[in-house]
Amino acid sequence: MEQQEAVLLNAAPADGAQGAPPLLDRTGACCHGGAKMAVLAYSLGKREINHHFTIKNAKLISVVLVVLLVVFHTASRYYGGGDSCERLLSRGRYLGENVWQPYGCMMHKYKSIEAQTCLAEKQVAFLGDSRIRQLFYSFIKIIEPGQAEDGNKHEDISFQVDSSSVNVDFLWYPEANNSMKERLMSWTNDGSAKPDVVILGAATWSIKFHSGSSETLEQYKVNLTAIAVHLEKLADHAEVYWVLQDPVNEEALNENRKMITNEQVELYNEAAVDVLNKNKRSGGSRVKVLAASRQAALETVAQSDDGLHLPEGTRNVGAMVLMNSLCNKLLRPIDGSCCQTFASPNLLQKLSACIFAGSAAALLVFHLLGRNRHRRLVPPDVESLEEKKPATAAAPPGLTAPLQALCRMGLIMSYFYLCDRADVFMKEQKFYTHSTFFIPLIYIFVLGVFYNENTKESKLLNREQTDEWKGWMQLVILIYHVSGASAFLPVYMHVRVLVAAYLFQTGYGHFSFFWLKGDFGLYRVCQVLFRLNFLVLVLCLVMDRPYQFYYFVPLVTFWFVVIYCSLAVWPQILQKKANSSGLWHFGVLAKLLALLLFICIFAFSQGFFERVFSVWPISALFELNGSIHEWWFRWKLDRFAVIHGMLFALLYLVLQKRQVLSEGKGEALFSAKMSNLLLFLSVVSFITYSIWASSCKTKTECNEMHPYISVVQILAFILIRNIPGYARSVYSSFFAWFGKISLELFICQYHIWLAADTKGILVLIPGNPSLNIMVSTFIFVCVAHEISLITNDLAQVVIPKDSMALLKRLGAVGLLGLVLLLLTMGSHA
Repeated sequence: MEQQEAVLLNAAPADGAQGAPPLLDRTGACCHGGAKMAVLAYSLGKREINHHFTIKNAKLISVVLVVLLVVFHTASRYYGGGDSCERLLSRGRYLGENVWQPYGCMMHKYKSIEAQTCLAEKQVAFLGDSRIRQLFYSFIKIIEPGQAEDGNKHEDISFQVDSSSVNVDFLWYPEANNSMKERLMSWTNDGSAKPDVVILGAATWSIKFHSGSSETLEQYKVNLTAIAVHLEKLADHAEVYWVLQDPVNEEALNENRKMITNEQVELYNEAAVDVLNKNKRSGGSRVKVLAASRQAALETVAQSDDGLHLPEGTRNVGAMVLMNSLCNKLLRPIDGSCCQTFASPNLLQKLSACIFAGSAAALLVFHLLGRNRHRRLVPPDVESLEEKKPATAAAPPGLTAPLQALCRMGLIMSYFYLCDRADVFMKEQKFYTHSTFFIPLIYIFVLGVFYNENTKESKLLNREQTDEWKGWMQLVILIYHVSGASAFLPVYMHVRVLVAAYLFQTGYGHFSFFWLKGDFGLYRVCQVLFRLNFLVLVLCLVMDRPYQFYYFVPLVTFWFVVIYCSLAVWPQILQKKANSSGLWHFGVLAKLLALLLFICIFAFSQGFFERVFSVWPISALFELNGSIHEWWFRWKLDRFAVIHGMLFALLYLVLQKRQVLSEGKGEALFSAKMSNLLLFLSVVSFITYSIWASSCKTKTECNEMHPYISVVQILAFILIRNIPGYARSVYSSFFAWFGKISLELFICQYHIWLAADTKGILVLIPGNPSLNIMVSTFIFVCVAHEISLITNDLAQVVIPKDSMALLKRLGAVGLLGLVLLLLTMGSHA
């Protein structure tokens, strides 16, 4: 044991911690016994995890999981029967108060104008007792929210919307008897006016009038069998729904209703299902059974005032289920996946599939010819100030490398398509609770602290630290999106700061690079633009979405171009030039002032902004659903973040050059007095901002102030993180790993972690939300990492360093882009 301990104490540092002292030094002389063993266990645990759980092994596991899940869901759909519409009508659960989640699909919350559009020129008929009357009122309140329940009891009620010719009638038929049958027969006669939708159900009056006798139940079966024949005929021209009976609260029933027990209700429901399913077994009943409202009532019947009639929220569930069943296939709301058929691939999607298939075929030919060997080049790190160079010169890649990358991309895009454009996997809606946001948040920060390493350098905002910063911000944003935390204003405002911080880093990083390196060449510009946009452009084709849909990428792309133009335009002022004469610093400040003026002109003139970005072909990049408004909102919200980052970079680099800062390991950034003062002010500023964000009344009010004060929170964080020397000397390798693929994580979440274009959540493991989120997250992260490698691989081939070759390829790309734009316009015309 002592020998093993000695080896561990003097072991070399782990990967990514070059220059770190041995464990014996890090534990210190003060650590004895239990403390030393705790450090040993901690280090050994990390080593074991890193040794066995590599990203390569993780990707292999994720591939196996995807194949198994595709097979499982396809087999379930094929053998288990039941499409999303059947699941909508039959199964579900409450996420929270009055928030109903159908099994495996998303239910859209219809507004009045949508309901009127869907039901225009249609006749809807409700037949039944007082419970059906309640459902009728909940239904028409969706169409006209102010409608009062003022109809006479035990009588027919009519509702019309003249402007859209919507007609909804309630017909009083409390029992399933000959009277109900005769009404249905009148509709099935040739030449008679038939309703477009029929919703009916009855049982409690039969139980009440006949004291729940078995003879009455048998007669109910006979009557319903006769009625079912006419329902099937009616289903030739209309949508027909039989509503199962809701449970009762037996303790709250008055003496006249005590015979209506849940046991009796279940017997009548079983009889109805048995009768209606006879046709289904013999060839397919077209009468749909609405059981979801009954399932919802099971959880809320205790709130019933009289034991028989349900609370309004529960009745609304049944009405909204009906509205989704009727309207989703017509209006196709993006957040209503129940009862929807997915559109066939368009021309661009088919072309994309052909390109990926062609790459696979070409790669197969190369493999058969024995030309499948290649070396993966070490890619340049376009985000940092340095470019990583291979230790030995490598030969230029042949065709095999890009073909392999395209094949891998094609397989990944197939998964994207299956997740969010095909009816293979399920989807569910989001529902925010504090626990769904804060518990995962605590969990990832514990992991972040567990995986800490020493930095290679201790400069302010060093490379490891900025990766760490991007990593934990991205993880917080992911949790924010999947939990639906935008509904909670304080969380929304803090996440807005994280988005501003990304743009702050954009300004800081690119300004620093151009200031120090002076590399304004076309090669670097193309490298950055390719890195930012490759995945999004592929998704625009494969997923049939406009460029602006992935709003963050257009935002950072726009600001990179602005930064480049601001600094590249004459006179180009670099650090070398500024060192020769301090007056050049005023030239840089003048450029930044001009940029600020440019921002203010756009920010305070929405009409001018929209006119500029509505000009074709610019409009093709920045319009969403035919409008520039979303781009205007996103751009305006963080309009000063980039220039804040550029100013901070200039100040820092000037102070660093003049050796004002102390950036040695373990050294405070400033003198003790100055450091303590700045730390105190930073903490106060940080807390003050959080208090303000928590006290905002509306998002509109908060968003108005956000562009001006978000920098306070960002600078406070930077100073707290960097002033203490020990804080600059360590970083979280866990967060830094995610930071290196933060762009891919942000984009991939749209379709393979979230669903329905971020409106819902992808369901790979039905019925187990916790396990589902773990499995989908695991696959999602592996996919994002692989896409980052593919992007780097293709960048080495697509963007050559030779200027003439690069110009030729840019011309070809421009021509291809123009063709795609024209095809896109044609497909959406």
